[in-house]
Amino acid sequence: MNLYGVKAIYKFEMARAFRTLMQSIASPVLSTALYFIVFGAAIGSRMGDIDGVSYGAFIVPGLLMMALLGQSVSNASFGIYMPKWSGTIYEIMSAPVSYFEVILGYVGAAATKTLILSVLILITARFFVEYQIQHPFWMVLFLILTAVTFSMFGFIIGLWADGFEKLQIIPLMVITPLTFLGGAFYSIHMLPGIWSKVALFNPVVYLISGFRWSFYGVADVNHYISLFTILFILVLCALVVSWMFRTGYKLRP
Repeated sequence: MNLYGVKAIYKFEMARAFRTLMQSIASPVLSTALYFIVFGAAIGSRMGDIDGVSYGAFIVPGLLMMALLGQSVSNASFGIYMPKWSGTIYEIMSAPVSYFEVILGYVGAAATKTLILSVLILITARFFVEYQIQHPFWMVLFLILTAVTFSMFGFIIGLWADGFEKLQIIPLMVITPLTFLGGAFYSIHMLPGIWSKVALFNPVVYLISGFRWSFYGVADVNHYISLFTILFILVLCALVVSWMFRTGYKLRP
């Protein structure tokens, strides 16, 4: 393995994030903090408990997952799209690095930035709501797997996109609605009639449910099913990226 190549890509992407701290770190933390203030501190104090958990604490895993998904996709897609846009992607393709090493550098950097952001959001949440983490190992596992998986998904979007507007289509039109409908602010058992069954077709439900279980021991679905779901998405993304590099899809002029 060309560790120098992986390190060069990783350090370049991390340096880009630290050059744009306001956009990469401060803005997502501030946006999520506003959710904690409005829904956690203001509205949450006037609502009852959900599954024995105060509403303000109940939404912490959901809000963290919402930021996690959005930032993972955004970081990775923008990171690989910029070399395509500027034409430097051909220098990377001709360098003595394999596609696995390219993916490792870009996805690793995107996941690292997202994990840093997640830690900052958890610290910020403590100022507004009281929460606990009953299963810290599972929490870290879900956090890392989700960051890596959706960074890989964002990498796919960055390769597929041929314009800046396409970078925003999937996050805005798919990821955000699925997150809001995936139980970030409520339990799917609260949905009336058949809608609680329909919600199970939303993959984000399993991610949020497993993540919430690691905090409070309550979940909409079994946490092992949540783990299987995130691993399945990860393997699927890895297969798609492998196919894109082997066939040169969107990579060859």
